[in-house]
Amino acid sequence: MISQIAVMHTYDGITTTLTDPGVITIYSKESSYWIPVRVMPFYLDQNKGMIQIREEARRLVSFLGDCKIFVAKAIKGIVFYELEKAHFDVWEISGRPHEFLDQVLDEEEKDILQQSKKTDIPSPVEISPGQYYLSLIEMHTIRPDVSSKQILLKFIQTGAYQKLEVVCSHVPPWITHELKSGCFSMQAENFGPEEVRLVLTKDM
Repeated sequence: MISQIAVMHTYDGITTTLTDPGVITIYSKESSYWIPVRVMPFYLDQNKGMIQIREEARRLVSFLGDCKIFVAKAIKGIVFYELEKAHFDVWEISGRPHEFLDQVLDEEEKDILQQSKKTDIPSPVEISPGQYYLSLIEMHTIRPDVSSKQILLKFIQTGAYQKLEVVCSHVPPWITHELKSGCFSMQAENFGPEEVRLVLTKDM
């Protein structure tokens, strides 16, 4: 059961980026209220060297501990990579924590519930050596209970492909987040108001 969510915000309580001075607060859900349980001032100075930035990213991961959900206005680069590597769920949201914490919790718990119920998750089909295809539009007519993230995330992260073509109604936001990891490139082409063709190419 998820009980904690971490948020990077300004001293005025509005979400911000890690490169702006602010505070990371870990909120815990108690009854129907979100209570701040741990706080750490944080500022990632982009003028620092790569080693120092990586150390700051690891300090952040250490502070978060078992709280595996992190919210910021925007996040990219080394810190995003370190959080992904440590299996954090990263959300990019603008606003104040009380405006979105319940929504984030609901979405995370729905995802966990779906994963626990379904073990036979569909996967892309290999149409030629290293070339894979999947139509999320068709898949969702057959399995509306399975999300695009459930179907594709592990497949993309394992990197067992050279090129992956995905037909969908829109670009899933989590794929945009994964793109920041630098493990693949992506091209998107609109074929209509509700059909997008994505081509993911693994970076060699």
